[in-house]
Amino acid sequence: SGSLDLDKIEYLKRDALMCGVPYGEIDVDRLLHSLTIVEDPKSGAPVIGIAEKGLAALESLLFAKYQMYRNVYWHHAVRSATAMYKRLVDDALRSGAIEEHELAGFTDEGLLHRLDERAPSALLDGLRNRRLHKRAFECSSTELEPGVGDWIANDRARVIAAEDALASELGVEPGAVLLDYPEKPRMLGLDLPVRMRDGEVKRLGAKGWPAAINLPLLSQELYESTRVMRVFATDRTRVPRARVLELLGVE
Repeated sequence: SGSLDLDKIEYLKRDALMCGVPYGEIDVDRLLHSLTIVEDPKSGAPVIGIAEKGLAALESLLFAKYQMYRNVYWHHAVRSATAMYKRLVDDALRSGAIEEHELAGFTDEGLLHRLDERAPSALLDGLRNRRLHKRAFECSSTELEPGVGDWIANDRARVIAAEDALASELGVEPGAVLLDYPEKPRMLGLDLPVRMRDGEVKRLGAKGWPAAINLPLLSQELYESTRVMRVFATDRTRVPRARVLELLGVE
């Protein structure tokens, strides 16, 4: 696992193929042939690393991840559907239409079918018929201070309260306005040992060796440029920037 997770390499290529996009190109053969066992510079333990000759292949993996997140996984339509699904499940749990222990037993489609039986809703109908919420506001993470809005990814109670407050102000039903700010700080992370041509082992990472083009800094900048904070709504309502920043806790 980690920077060279072979399972992730496989699904990046598969997802790119299935989505019909040219973003999953990775020099897998060169990457695999560059893997080597090295002595960890800190602990002295044997660990999997990469030979210096494989850095170009590692760069191809980094850019493939970036392109897939930017253009597929975190595309605004995917994020809208994700936000709708999360709110649908939250509402079902709060209403008692489904119990938390039941969630693990369903596929995504199976859960939609069960909720359609127990608690039909406008959100469910929208997902089923691909009537997704539209973008009412969006802001790149590069325009926000570090840490601002990170609670959107992990504090569902606060998210629901903020969504309902916005919905009330706009005069629409709860669930008609949704917040989304994806977070996956390690998705482009680099932290692995590199065996140099002279035999020296260096640690490639934010606190170690940066490589020729400063890969750790580049990966962080790519991650930040991929993250977008969005407000989705059932129609093309525009939410004032000042109000969103207020909800995010920006003075």
